[in-house]
Amino acid sequence: MGYCQVLGVFAAICKPKKQLSWNWILLKPLPNENTNGFIFAKIFGGFEKIRSSICDLVTISRLLNATLVIPEIQESTRSKQISYKFKSFSYLYDEEQFIASLKNDVNIVRSLPEHLKAARRSNEFPIFKPKNSASPNFYIKEILPNLKKAKVVGLIITEGGCLKSILPPSISEFQRLRCRVAFHALQFRSEIQTLGRQMVERLRAWGQPFLSYHPGLVRDTLAYHGCAELFQDVHTELIQYRRAQMIRQGIISDKLNVDSHLHRENGSCPLIPEEVGLLLRAMGYPSKTIIYLAGSQTFGGQRLLIPLRAMFANLVDRTSLCSKTELSDLVGPETPLPSDIFQLPRPKSESELKEEWNRAGPRPRPLPPPPERLIYPHEKEGWYGWITETDKEPDPSPRDLKMQAHRLLWDALDYIISVEADAFFPGFNNDGSGWPDFSGLVMGQRLYERASSRTYRPDRKTIAALFDITRDNMYHPKHDWTLSVKELLNKSLSEEGLIRQSLLSKPNSFLSHPLPECSCRISSLEITKQTEGKDGRVLYGDEHECPKWMQSAEAVGVQNDDIESAEDDNDVVEQQERNGPDFTTNLTSMIDHDEEWDPND
Repeated sequence: MGYCQVLGVFAAICKPKKQLSWNWILLKPLPNENTNGFIFAKIFGGFEKIRSSICDLVTISRLLNATLVIPEIQESTRSKQISYKFKSFSYLYDEEQFIASLKNDVNIVRSLPEHLKAARRSNEFPIFKPKNSASPNFYIKEILPNLKKAKVVGLIITEGGCLKSILPPSISEFQRLRCRVAFHALQFRSEIQTLGRQMVERLRAWGQPFLSYHPGLVRDTLAYHGCAELFQDVHTELIQYRRAQMIRQGIISDKLNVDSHLHRENGSCPLIPEEVGLLLRAMGYPSKTIIYLAGSQTFGGQRLLIPLRAMFANLVDRTSLCSKTELSDLVGPETPLPSDIFQLPRPKSESELKEEWNRAGPRPRPLPPPPERLIYPHEKEGWYGWITETDKEPDPSPRDLKMQAHRLLWDALDYIISVEADAFFPGFNNDGSGWPDFSGLVMGQRLYERASSRTYRPDRKTIAALFDITRDNMYHPKHDWTLSVKELLNKSLSEEGLIRQSLLSKPNSFLSHPLPECSCRISSLEITKQTEGKDGRVLYGDEHECPKWMQSAEAVGVQNDDIESAEDDNDVVEQQERNGPDFTTNLTSMIDHDEEWDPND
């Protein structure tokens, strides 16, 4: 029996492309025009924080019977040079789809009424900065009275959400509303979706499955966990600089200098791309495997990816799959910035050198100090080039702000490809920071759309211990080490890995494990055994029965596809049992193995 039958995942009943109605989860009573007031919000942070925050905002608006003003995405509004074609929200998402999909759940408007705009500009309305762990009671007791009195309330969201992940069972309908927002209402604008589908088609055109890998190497997260010593030179200094900032801001209560290697052994630091490459080799992935590198920015630059590229030559990213024209068209027409042209200083003439010598004073005198070494453009890689010239990080330049806005688009493309990939490997998720992470959102969407998809959920603590065992023979590990890696990663694909993912990630981010709230089951299927965690929370099982209309003719084709998928899964299981633990996985068996390297040597 395949995962989709075991878990009863609603979205597809294992058919992600099939869009079905969500009338069965509508909240009652339906919203009306007589709401308690307006909620406007500013969302700070990158792609993953924006996506999680919007889901929370819709839920809160419904909870307070408020009208939601389309939230402002600060990563785009701070950059004044982005395309005039798009507003803040529409730079990334489809506004029309968002409003239409939620019209029966929440009243949504594009802006405040004219008579309230001036008061907002003068900050005459109460503004709150809720935490991502705020409870529904906080909004009922603190926000609602102010909303009824002032008719407008502002929210500033900086932590990737404004409502706790796990809600009480008495308001379970609001969890389903989150599902509706995340998986149906939040659709990327058409240009992003079109280019994303084209990129997937180009990857498929190679004629073999592909794996998506997200390193999760983000400066803020590395600084939060104290992983500076895993890097070298300027990158260590940059991480420590940011960690010191976080300590001053009260985000971190720990000391500045910590043992990064100890944190790595605890699983608090990411897997380095070289380590991921070795894990994939141990799993039997041949060197010709197509690996898509997700993530708009990998801290450490291309140098950190050299070992992975050496192991897997077909390591591609958006720049490999798209032309510059396609990417620029996605960005849209922008105001050009002044070009940063590097120029060498003008050489001094002979007369100027003589005059400088004569002004230098009486002889004898010591030799003058050597001239300062010039900083060339190739030494200023990316936004952190300032560290070669000054000790203080400058405010973001217009070019930096524009790049931050562009990264939202690149992350959206990577999100589409990672969800559609035949396999997904996260380099850093469940980091314990409490912030939503890109990999967690991808894993949640893959679980929702197709629970049987090959999604690795690595245990970094155990992997670090395994690498410590074979540190001196990483590229030629012993056979038992390879078997241990295979066993560990195969467990992460199974029910055991699914339960572990739920226990670790769901308390911080509901969207990383949207089961069982976002699922339902067909009455003809066997009722799934309910699985609970130590706290009594349902991890999966106990799904609601799908409405009758969903089990009628509209869902017949979907059910047939599910049966075929389940049969395929059974075939894989039977083959694994016949061939033993060394059997190559379903994904890699479709690719001819590279004869130059045998993972069991």
